[in-house]
Amino acid sequence: MLRIITWNIQWGLGIDGRVDLERLIAEARGIADFDVLCLQEVSDNFDTLKNNDGSNQFAALAALLPGYTAVEGVALDIPDEAGGRRRFGNMILSRLPVTQVLRYTLPWEAAPTRNMPRLVLEATVETGSGPLRIMTTHLEYSSDKLRRAQVEGIREAHRTAHERVITLREDGAGTYVRHPVTSSAVLTGDFNMRHEDGAKKRLSDPFENGAPALVDAWQALNGEKAHPWSFCIYEQQHGEPHCCDFMFVTEDLVPRLRSMTYDQHSQASDHQPVLIELDL
Repeated sequence: MLRIITWNIQWGLGIDGRVDLERLIAEARGIADFDVLCLQEVSDNFDTLKNNDGSNQFAALAALLPGYTAVEGVALDIPDEAGGRRRFGNMILSRLPVTQVLRYTLPWEAAPTRNMPRLVLEATVETGSGPLRIMTTHLEYSSDKLRRAQVEGIREAHRTAHERVITLREDGAGTYVRHPVTSSAVLTGDFNMRHEDGAKKRLSDPFENGAPALVDAWQALNGEKAHPWSFCIYEQQHGEPHCCDFMFVTEDLVPRLRSMTYDQHSQASDHQPVLIELDL
């Protein structure tokens, strides 16, 4: 059984105003003995964020999970006043062997809203059933135009991954050594849009090159039953409670889906953690 948790951690800022990464990891462990943890809103040297001490959270989270491979995905990389760098992005921590890691910078269209660069972080892990690509992302909050462009970027990343599977590539030494490739994937993250949004539906459209479609795992397991709320449950600064945190699996993995759980009890972030279990 493969267990994956995705969570927008809001740099560890809980509803109580405390930034506490140890609490967050303890709660994630309480949800499941996870194999892979996908995180969004991880920060480094960002003391300008609410109650953040500016520490390197990528390093801190890696230290809290010894035995897991820690993969950083920095989307925002800007200078601070002292000549250092402030970094913000996503993270994947896996206790399964990690082979290829890819970082896709998503399209950054222009909009008059507050917005910033975004990416998809991808780690291929070795499971008992073969390689699996695990992707995590955090799409733009303020602009539908930007999110739609980013959705196309995600689809392009998946399309090209499938092309690399069906196209025999010459092997080589050094930087040209081939690693396992697969069309099978899990896509997780905070998509900053609701289930009925057209851009979300676009994620599951078919591909002309035969790449397996990305299927909403909750729908695959529960049909038309509404997604549980994953955001704004304990504070409504950003609106009424709703779901914007989703997990997709490629259609070949749908028969392997066993369960999906939205933990609505945690208050360690303004988002709720989400767990998926697959027979892999």
